[in-house]
Amino acid sequence: MKRNRITILTIAAVSALWSFSGCAQGNDRLLDKNDPVTVTIWHYYNGVQQTMFDEMVDEFNRSVGMEKGIIVEALSKNSVSELYENVIASVNDDVGAEELPDIFAAYAETAYLADKAGKLADIGQYFTEEELNEYIPGYIQEGRFAGDGSLKIFPIAKSTEIMMLNKTDWDKFAAEAGVTTDSLSTWEGLAEVSGKYYEYTDALTPDIPNDGKAFFGRDSVANYMIIGAKQLGSPFEAADENGVISASSDKAAVKRLWENFYVPYVKGYYAANSRFRSDDAKTGDIIALICSTTGAAYFPSEVTLDDDNSYPIENMVLSVPDFEGTSPFIVQQGAGMCVTGSDKKTEYACAVFLKWFTEEERNIGYAVNSGYLPVKKSANDYEKICAAAESGSISKVMQDTLNTAIDEVNSRELYTAPPFDNSDKVRDFLGDYIQDTASEDRAAAEERIAGGEDYYSVIASYTDDAAFEKWYEGFSSGFDMTAGK
Repeated sequence: MKRNRITILTIAAVSALWSFSGCAQGNDRLLDKNDPVTVTIWHYYNGVQQTMFDEMVDEFNRSVGMEKGIIVEALSKNSVSELYENVIASVNDDVGAEELPDIFAAYAETAYLADKAGKLADIGQYFTEEELNEYIPGYIQEGRFAGDGSLKIFPIAKSTEIMMLNKTDWDKFAAEAGVTTDSLSTWEGLAEVSGKYYEYTDALTPDIPNDGKAFFGRDSVANYMIIGAKQLGSPFEAADENGVISASSDKAAVKRLWENFYVPYVKGYYAANSRFRSDDAKTGDIIALICSTTGAAYFPSEVTLDDDNSYPIENMVLSVPDFEGTSPFIVQQGAGMCVTGSDKKTEYACAVFLKWFTEEERNIGYAVNSGYLPVKKSANDYEKICAAAESGSISKVMQDTLNTAIDEVNSRELYTAPPFDNSDKVRDFLGDYIQDTASEDRAAAEERIAGGEDYYSVIASYTDDAAFEKWYEGFSSGFDMTAGK
């Protein structure tokens, strides 16, 4: 695979040299191969991602970089959180903080804070409109958060979410219950199917009442809340007449979100027992989950019930559900690259590297080997992605994941919440509040039922309209406090 990857990068590098040498943009005069400019990059990549990124940096330095006078030096900060801490410390000029690099990987919330401090360059000025139109619109739009047409985040690789299904156990259940995967295309249908699975598994042990198993779990509950609210026409972030973005919540939309996550969770239809839902699938605690495209590789190939009992399973990849009667949306995620404001020569050198990095063949090669999606329209083609890899070099689950994800990206509207003051805290609150209250109330309900109380009466006390009013009161006050209202 490595030989094939190098071949792809080498061919792309040769074509890049022709592309760049044939470009007569005036900014080229800023560069001098006899007086090279050094571009520093901070990222959070590890493992395969870091290996691929380092190889590409080396390839750039030996080709376009050498020809134009650009030397790229990349440094991993080990994790997203460590990178964030280093960037913010540099932005705030904290004692002992390093100087900001010329390029750093960042999510929108981090970029927003850096831009408020006046640290970011408008990278869009170094691209023509025609060049920017080659990228998937949602990816470019995410970087235009400042509202003045500037581009402050440049996309290099993205991911979205997919649903993973334990097909082996699903087939047994589906045959017995008379359900199909079509029902999993909506959140309402998913909740209904999950209820049937609970009843189906409960019936397997008739001597033990109310011991049905959960069907579904979700890695990012915040994504459920944010994308769901957007689908329902009431996003948690909205702009006023001056374009200033702030947080707000709509009770009717929140209730529908509550009904399709909190309620089935308290009933025992959903679960989150481990750090990641793939871990819950491995132990058989759930048979369906939603995760990022990069997380799909961790879906188990067998279920381990205990030290002495395990069995192999097949998997199936499906699209993420939508709410009934709404337009299809899908989350776009993955950090982009921010360019620190400096001088024209350095900023342009950064643009040259980013342009080179995201050329079709090269970006496909990076995506295939790191579990991400390429960022150009033409590159989001399943056949092109498969052709870029040797036969058998991509697992079946990753092939199915990429195929489903590309279809989602090409057929749905991509969405990522725009950044604003406290947006990172609001995001955390949205996911944590509904997940934590659902987990706590499910545990309390189980304890009451085990103590002899009627199952249906107990569940009703947590899921009726009066229960929602009480839950929403806590949600609303917590949301407003987190948003700084």
